[in-house]
Parts: sequence; C-alpha cells; structure tokens
Amino acid sequence: MIKLEKWFAFEERRTNFRTEIIAGVTTFLSMLYIVIVNSTTYSQGGMDFGGVYLATIIATMIATLIMGIVANYPIAIAPGIGINAYLVYTVIISQGVPWQDALGLACTASAIFIALSVSRFRQMLIDSIPESLKAAMGAGIGLFIALIGLVNGHLVMPSPATLVTLGSFSDPTAYLTVLGLVVTMGLMVMRINSAIFLGMIFTAVVAYAQGFLELPATPFALPSGLNQTFMGLRFDSVTVFPMVVFTLLLVTLFDTTGTMLGVGRQAGIIRDGKFPNLQSALLADSIGSFIGAFVGTGPTSAYVESGTGVAAGGRTGFASVVTAALFLLLVFCEPLAKSISAVAAISAPALILVGAFMMDSLRDIDWLDSTESFPAFFTAILMPMTYSIANGVGIGFILYALLKTLSGKWREVHPLMYLLAVMFIIQLAFS
Repeated sequence: MIKLEKWFAFEERRTNFRTEIIAGVTTFLSMLYIVIVNSTTYSQGGMDFGGVYLATIIATMIATLIMGIVANYPIAIAPGIGINAYLVYTVIISQGVPWQDALGLACTASAIFIALSVSRFRQMLIDSIPESLKAAMGAGIGLFIALIGLVNGHLVMPSPATLVTLGSFSDPTAYLTVLGLVVTMGLMVMRINSAIFLGMIFTAVVAYAQGFLELPATPFALPSGLNQTFMGLRFDSVTVFPMVVFTLLLVTLFDTTGTMLGVGRQAGIIRDGKFPNLQSALLADSIGSFIGAFVGTGPTSAYVESGTGVAAGGRTGFASVVTAALFLLLVFCEPLAKSISAVAAISAPALILVGAFMMDSLRDIDWLDSTESFPAFFTAILMPMTYSIANGVGIGFILYALLKTLSGKWREVHPLMYLLAVMFIIQLAFS
C-alpha cells in the first residue's frame, strides 16, 4: 500500500485510497454507456455487436490502465463517439469502405499518432492550427453526433419537400427518445453523476414495460463474436483514402489534447500553463487506438466524463486503474447490452446530449473577425450537413488560409496551414 501511495504520489496531490476509489467508480458510472453506444454504431456498419462490445472493453481497459499507471492522471480513455461515428457513417456506410479497411485506416492513423507523440512535430501541428478552427472542429463534431442521435431517435426524418422534418411523436422510438432526453437533462441539471447512464436505464425500463424491449433469457454470459472481428483489419485502402487517415489523426489529436487540458485544469495538475507528463498521456491514447483497431474497434479518446471523477476528488492515476478494473465486469453483460442496443431510443439521447456538451467551444471564436468566424462557421456547419467531419475540416482550412491572405493578414497563417489547405484542395478536387 505504501509503495502504491508513493507511485501515484498521493501525498503530493493531497489524496488517499478511499477518495481515489470513489473517483474511479464515479468516472466508470459516468461513461459506461460507451460500450453500448459504440457497439451499436459499429454493428450498423456491418460488424458483429459482440465482437465490437468486447473490443471496446479491451481498448478502454488497456488505454486507461496506461494513462493511470504510466502518466498518473485520473483520465479515462475509451473509443471516442465523434471519431467513430465518422468512421462508421461517413467512411464505411457513405463511402462504401469495408469495415476491415476502415480499421486499417484507423490503425495507420494511430501508428502516426504514436510517432507524433514522441516527437516535436506533434506540438508544431497543434500550434499551427488557429484556436478558432480547433473550437469549430469540436462544435462541428458535436453537431454531427447530435444529428446522428436525432435521426436514430426518429426526431428528425427525411422529407421530399424540405429535405428534413420533425418526426412523428406517435412513433414509439420518437416519444421514447424525447422521454429519455427530458429525464437525462433533468438529472444533469440536478447535478446527479451518471445522468446519461441512468437516463438510458430509465428509458430501457419504460421500453420494456411497453413491450418494445425484449430481454434475453440469459442476460449475463461471455460475449461471442470476437473471432469475427479480431485481427480483421486490412490496409488495402490506406493509399486510396489518405485524407481519411489525416482526418482521423487530426480529430483524435485535438480531441484528446483538449480533453486532457480541460480535466487537467480541473484537477489542478496544470501549473504555470504546463501539463507535466503530457507525452505519456498522449501515448496512452494513441496506443489504445492502435490496439483497438487490432481487436476490432475504432480510435480511442480521453473522456470528458473523467471530470466527474475529478469532481469526486480524484487526483491521481489510481482512479483510472479503478475505472479500468470496473470495465472488466462488463464483459459478462453482453447479452443484456445487445438487447438494449436493439431499441434505438435508449442510446439516441446519449448521442444528442454528448453533442450538446461540445457546443461550449464556440465561445472561444472571435465572431467579430470575419477571417476567423467565416472559416469556423463553415467548418462546424458542413460536418453535419455533408455527413462528413473531413469535409468540414478541409473547407475550414482552405477558407482560413484564403481569407487571411486576401485581408493582408497572411503572416498570421502558419506555413503548415498553407500546406494543409493545398492538400485539402487536391483531395476535394479529385474525390
């Protein structure tokens, strides 16, 4: 016990085992919904639910353990909703890329992320992209996720007259989604931890009572299907879709870095603007993404829900170790999770509200400066409107370089931004 206290620097960070255990449990309860949401998302892309379910747990446990033991931070890592939604709905479904090749693209991006995490180029890339575009990327991904949730929950439906329209509340999926949204938002404003998970449980109970949810005869058992997804990735499409790799890399890099900085500030880890041991923290995420692709899931990301654990007193990586250990218990819940995933209204509110959380980055944009606001606007709005994160990022980069040059502010543009803008122009021209 004494060695563990020294390893995790309990005395230095003014914490103890009891506090860290509570923090780890709190973070786990706040984010365990991801095993259902991520598995449901990939099953829509043709992958086996059970295989993705187990792969999600494996990637989460490994990445979170590395974060806790090596980086010593109370930050949990799991497959990111936004980037995996992009991989499934844009790459696999819209572009027709087989899931095996999509995982190969994700693995390639993760390998590059690992290399960047141990080099200075990572910081150069982060510094080259303006804050307005970073903020717009976060908000755009949030809108993209929310749109997927609204469509899955039948709150937004296609219309031949107006392209989209409001769904019918006589539809069980629609009214169950609304019910789940209202309950979850109510729990959130009451500052109840695990609001998203509790909202899903409430919606599942109502769906079961009304006969829309069928529970399995054996709710607890070891998951099957990993043999269908494990090591199933292929690298045939890496040279065909290089911009997909770049988009995966870019989004994962900023998503993870932004979350770590936010949770780090909350935990009091960042001092004098410096994030100690950031390299190890980024490595934890990139290794998690790399392993995840091999076992059968997509890129991982630091989870903002870690903030609930920090709010409960978590200050060290031991909280992350507790969170990772608890995810092991979910291995036996796959039959129950699969039956819940069959009712879209149960997971749709989670997607919508996670998207809502990501809107806060819009306040960091200078809306009075047209050279900043126009690129940021098109970056954010085109992600959901074109069903592609890559389109939003690419057009935002191009507009930023163009408008800054036309306004005579070309010195404000990092040379690397011009290079990235040219790359996106070539991509859009030949896609």
